[in-house]
Amino acid sequence: MQPLKIFNVIPKLPEGLEDLWKLAYNFRFTWCGHTENVFKQIDQQLWSTTSHNPLLFLQLVDPKRLENVAKDPFFQSQLKLTTETLKEYFEERPSPVIEDASPDNPAVAYFSFEFGIASCMPIYSGGLGILAGDHLKSASDLNIPLVGIGLLYKHGYYHQYLTPDGWQQESYPDLDFNQIPVLPLEDEHGNHMRITIPLGKSELHAQIWKAQVGRITLLLMDTEITDNPPEFRAITASLYGGDIEMRLWQEILLGIGGMKVLEVCGYNPQVIHMNEGHSAFAGVERIRSFMRKGLTFESASEIVASSSVFTTHTPVPAGNDRFSPELIEKYFSDYARDLGLAFKVFLSFGRENPFDDKEEFCMTVLALKLSRFNNGVSKLHKHVSRNMWKELWPAYPMDDIPISSLTNGIHAPSWTADDMQEVYDRYLGTNWREDPDCETLWSRAANISDAELWRTHERLRARLVDFARTRLRRQLEAHGARKQEIQNAEEILNPQALTIGFARRFATYKRANLIMREKDRLLRLFKDEERPIQFIFAGKAHPADNEGKKYIKEVVSTCRSLDYRFHMVFLEDYDMEIAKHMLAGCDVWLNTPRRPFEACGTSGMKAIFNGALTFSTLDGWWDEAYLPDNSIGWAIGKGEEYSDPDYQDYVELRTLFNVLEVDIIPEFYDRGRGGLPRQWIRRMKKALTTLGPEFNSHRMVMDYVHKAYKPAYDNFHNLSRYDFQPARELAEWRNDIMTKWSGINIRNAHIEVMDETYVGESIRISVDVKLNEIPCDCISAEAYFGQVQQDGEFVSRNIKKLKTVGDPDPEGWQHFEGVVKPSKAGRFGYTIRLIPTNPLLIDPRSLGLIRWAVPQESS
Repeated sequence: MQPLKIFNVIPKLPEGLEDLWKLAYNFRFTWCGHTENVFKQIDQQLWSTTSHNPLLFLQLVDPKRLENVAKDPFFQSQLKLTTETLKEYFEERPSPVIEDASPDNPAVAYFSFEFGIASCMPIYSGGLGILAGDHLKSASDLNIPLVGIGLLYKHGYYHQYLTPDGWQQESYPDLDFNQIPVLPLEDEHGNHMRITIPLGKSELHAQIWKAQVGRITLLLMDTEITDNPPEFRAITASLYGGDIEMRLWQEILLGIGGMKVLEVCGYNPQVIHMNEGHSAFAGVERIRSFMRKGLTFESASEIVASSSVFTTHTPVPAGNDRFSPELIEKYFSDYARDLGLAFKVFLSFGRENPFDDKEEFCMTVLALKLSRFNNGVSKLHKHVSRNMWKELWPAYPMDDIPISSLTNGIHAPSWTADDMQEVYDRYLGTNWREDPDCETLWSRAANISDAELWRTHERLRARLVDFARTRLRRQLEAHGARKQEIQNAEEILNPQALTIGFARRFATYKRANLIMREKDRLLRLFKDEERPIQFIFAGKAHPADNEGKKYIKEVVSTCRSLDYRFHMVFLEDYDMEIAKHMLAGCDVWLNTPRRPFEACGTSGMKAIFNGALTFSTLDGWWDEAYLPDNSIGWAIGKGEEYSDPDYQDYVELRTLFNVLEVDIIPEFYDRGRGGLPRQWIRRMKKALTTLGPEFNSHRMVMDYVHKAYKPAYDNFHNLSRYDFQPARELAEWRNDIMTKWSGINIRNAHIEVMDETYVGESIRISVDVKLNEIPCDCISAEAYFGQVQQDGEFVSRNIKKLKTVGDPDPEGWQHFEGVVKPSKAGRFGYTIRLIPTNPLLIDPRSLGLIRWAVPQESS
């Protein structure tokens, strides 16, 4: 029987406790210890069992307990202080660089498919979402004028449970939006605000929710409403659920719907940041919105691309969403007509080869073409990404492909254990939370007392062991395990043993089972009673990744076997809570990806702030963070890349065991008179002083501000002045250059040098260029020179713009020349390139036009 009416019943807080709602509806509680302590003081056990969800906590807490704390002067003073602190947080700190904007008037819209902000809002699956959550938190602390755009999934990401034989299963419990800290956005009449967008021949409706992340507003869309047919209601049912068409619907909603949300909410950001290609349709929707203001497609494209930022996170082609031309046509044939494009031209924006009618439509390609600020998430990932997408710029050398790098970072206050935070407060000062990218501040970590640092870490390790035992016991009880097995859970692990953690997505390239391929060697380490070691594993495989599930089954089977069960444990349903306990309590954070398939991998960064040391292959962030003297952690290999994965596993497994047996275990147990591992502690401190200022999200966000957001913001205003006249002029110029470029020619490319010269000696370079009616100041002739290998390929390159000499001759040939100086000895090479140039052009590589001097043209 259906009820006549459904309504919400909310708790009525006693007088004097109303401010608890303010604290509950701001996700700052996830990184503000004062706020968390307020809820803990009411009922610490309930705070834990509600997964630190303040809204659910207030719904479940005993009313009598609330009445008691309402009368407690100490609690009242703490609540008042915390509420005032939150108020002051909103009022302090002007926005850096972008002075005319604020979080209430955001200049940047940050689109992401997932956001990992808190365990109680599980709309994240792993690193991408956690990164997005940390991005918002640091943007809040830094007062960056930014608004987030995402989807609010009814089931979130799946919960993991294991069958008796260790096979991963997924469950999708409902997420009650009334029990998480989000609020429906309402119009002036009190109605839930909605958007409507076309979806094929139908209409898709979505309602808008607001999550407050410190100063930052996160707007989330939900399609579970009666106006939608059942298949459309399922669009926001689950993260990464459904078939390929469902994925396309979700990405249409995120990109096109997200732009509509900004419009109806009264936001007009000048910059968009696409966190992965899922939101690339936001770019074409921006183009369409500018065309409604009277711009051509070309003029609108110049504004949009010049004020868009795109971050790619995926180092393998299979990880980039692609859709068949037929599926794109089903939903974008009319859309292409709105843009004034033939559908085939529209498809070309998502194709590496625009002339291949069979190529699928790739969201990453679309994002790359609609952004002038493209970046990977580590220095190594930049090179991987350039190699992956080089066909988009076929005439450019790899080093010139317009994909840069902005290495990820983590939000230190969110991921550092409370006990360790207290240590930092004493030795670094409380400002480490607000200014974690300050080198001077982290240099003080060298002054932390060895004994205090180590005892704090030991407490966290013991707490991790207790947590693991409790979680394992619950797992076994849920599976109906025998009584003896459940009792054994109380004896697993050793609070004093060297504890190695491995927690991440169980993709096959991450090789979670690598250490188990030498079980006899591993067992010998476990049997060493004087120097015991132990492993804690956690992680999920994608629901469709059976190979990843096989890895989980192998790990679980090993953990459950008689010889290993007290030394190894697998914790089910990896989430932020498990991650925080493991990061806080592990001594070593193990990471074994096959290079170069780890884009960044931020879990190791989180471990550093908790005193854990990294032991990893040189991939992702560790490739740039690792010091060859092993003074901040250890490497598996030297950054080799193998064509044979089996051989790679063979070599790196032996390296792993050798480093573990020869370096890590002896050093951990090398205790002095006071029982302290002094050398180990030195590594902990040096890791903090060296890596702390660099691998945090405050540094990351400020890099985005200075290298992407502010330039993109300036570009937007430069092109939109005088009713968009500069954008129109740039579009006309682009069309003219594209038409005439093929008629350009090069002759007499010449360098005045013998077979040998000296370092620092001036070398004159000259060339003649047939302009083909292109103005001279629209062509940049450049010397491209540097050291070369034996095969002639450039090892490094320098670029020197050549100057015009005189005027063009009657046939249109212009003479250019300049001087270069080799700065190093060695094998040296040069060539000359021509690229288009315009003061309004952000990046000449976006045109794809370039001409090179070829040997037969040289005189």
